[in-house]
Amino acid sequence: MTTLDEPAARGPQAASAGPAVAPSRNRPAAPTRPARAARRPAPILVRQMRNGVEESVHRGDVVEVDVDGSLIRGIGDTDRLVNLRSCVKPFGVVALIEAGGIEAFDLQPAELALMASSHSGEDLHVRTIQALYRRAGVSQSLIATGSEGMPLDALTAARLARDGEKASPLRHMCSGQHSVFILLARLKGWDPDGYWLDDHPAQVAYRAVIARTFRTTPSRLKTGIDGCGVNTYAFPLREVARAYAFLADPAAVPASDPRASLAPGLLRVRDAMLAHPEMVAGTRDRLDTSLMKAAPGRVVSKGGMEALRGLAVLPGRRAGANGSGSAGATAPATGIALKIEDGDGYERGTWSATVEVLAQAGVLEAQAVRMLARYHRPVILDPHGRVGAEAVPDFELAPLRELVSG
Repeated sequence: MTTLDEPAARGPQAASAGPAVAPSRNRPAAPTRPARAARRPAPILVRQMRNGVEESVHRGDVVEVDVDGSLIRGIGDTDRLVNLRSCVKPFGVVALIEAGGIEAFDLQPAELALMASSHSGEDLHVRTIQALYRRAGVSQSLIATGSEGMPLDALTAARLARDGEKASPLRHMCSGQHSVFILLARLKGWDPDGYWLDDHPAQVAYRAVIARTFRTTPSRLKTGIDGCGVNTYAFPLREVARAYAFLADPAAVPASDPRASLAPGLLRVRDAMLAHPEMVAGTRDRLDTSLMKAAPGRVVSKGGMEALRGLAVLPGRRAGANGSGSAGATAPATGIALKIEDGDGYERGTWSATVEVLAQAGVLEAQAVRMLARYHRPVILDPHGRVGAEAVPDFELAPLRELVSG
């Protein structure tokens, strides 16, 4: 395990004095808790400051690797195990592409981007899915995401509430991903009912692509249930970064690499996301979309729940340290994975750390950082418009090239 973090926390305190109390014969002993592996605290990445007083902190781990998985820079635990959540979506779309979905359904780049998305549920997202389903001859009533807490877009949610309209599953942020399963079933002649179950052929096909992406087999995948009812997959953070490096430049993988057969489909997904960033997230207050617009053609950004984000950095020239704008050498594609320890319900930690990471990695030049200022140092305003508090990034990525990559 590669770690670059703060000193480990002190060990447990000595037991208090006094004899041990045996469990009563009439009272069962308290169940023992499962043992947990010792883990160092993650380093602080972002501090929430109010007039010079630190109110809270956001800890996390970051790693950048190349397509082969060689470490480049990072901070914290590069091998931390994380659930992919929505960061899996760009790779899963390849299952439909390989099955012939583009030709069968005349899939357009905007639709591919939507199937890789966690969209805001705005009208443009709903219209795109509806048009796709009409063309494919599929009923939108099949979408089994639910609609609790949707749409993500606050203005759209307010309009629906005003008009007394209940959000449908079309407005769920995962309806694009679920469309991959539904269209696979349509294309292959499988019964679409229960497409979200583990043993459904659409899930099996999707799972096989994820396994190939991460150079493993389906039987070895560590799975869990995602919030929308389908599987999520757990991998070390550096493996997530390697997958995103592959997304950044699919052609960089040699023919001998087991991932090579995925490259044509993944290239279609990458280019669709770059061309339609508003489909990947939304038009208002979504970091993934804003990042791709601030650095067009440079980076694909995809967030997942519990404050995980994958960043696919395309080959090209990097700015100077901390985004100073000075010209640097041409760099190959890399992938960055970032995880905020506390899940970051306010998003400020993820926003601030993501922009800072890309600036330190030379991906964002000074102008792009200024364009992303509201994400880089997000503020809280009082009722009169005054700045009450500000999230401030406070970390430095360390070079890791000298470390041996497994």
